[in-house]
Amino acid sequence: MPVLTDYAQIAAGKVRELYRVDDELLLLVASDRISAYDWVLPTEIPDKGAVLTAMSVFWFEALGDIVPNHLVSDDDKRIPDEVRGRALLVRSLDMVQFECVARGYLTGSGLVDYKSTGTVCGVELPAGLVEASKLAEPIFTPATKAPLGEHDENITFEQMAEQGAETAAELRDLTLAVYRRGAEIAEKAGVILADTKLEFGRDAAGHIVLGDEVLTPDSSRYWPAEGYEAGRVQPSYDKQYVRDWLTSPGVGLGTASRTP
Repeated sequence: MPVLTDYAQIAAGKVRELYRVDDELLLLVASDRISAYDWVLPTEIPDKGAVLTAMSVFWFEALGDIVPNHLVSDDDKRIPDEVRGRALLVRSLDMVQFECVARGYLTGSGLVDYKSTGTVCGVELPAGLVEASKLAEPIFTPATKAPLGEHDENITFEQMAEQGAETAAELRDLTLAVYRRGAEIAEKAGVILADTKLEFGRDAAGHIVLGDEVLTPDSSRYWPAEGYEAGRVQPSYDKQYVRDWLTSPGVGLGTASRTP
């Protein structure tokens, strides 16, 4: 059986590491670390990596008829025992250099943008919306992928399309389709999928493929449907409480570790 050191580490993020298995395959390993605002907290969350990995496996399967994904296996002999349960064997992709975000509700940076301009990433919205307002239709709000330790920058669809109109349109349509499917499944479980961030790449044949993680609480906002009410901050099933703590007076960013 292989051990992790048999593979060359080719990337390390705030909560995940990526290893080269061979010319076509990678090992994506989720840690138990938790981060927000590009800060990594010093205390790990037991089994967080395993839970997020299992969620991605579930969602890749549920979305397979909408878009192909990079998952090869979560139970393969090439996955070392030391990371089994929190690692995925995946296909290597040429990743698209945009974050693809779908929003069905107004909150977070979208709400800040809306209060300032009446738009979110250039998408005009009706007047009078408030925190957690449900949008008439989900919207696509892309962002650039910033270097590690820096914030992604929200951009308009038109800015994204300057790098390739056909690809931008395909990514928009796939992102919204994934969001709608995810929101529909979550609703049946009594959960609101408020928004999500997706990453795509191209395979060796040039086809768009869904990569990274998908619809996890690290990349999405989930709220309980019971008690939902627009106009106030919702209780969350994601890491919003961590963001709130990091920005709270007297606690905050000074006690966490900045990502290198």
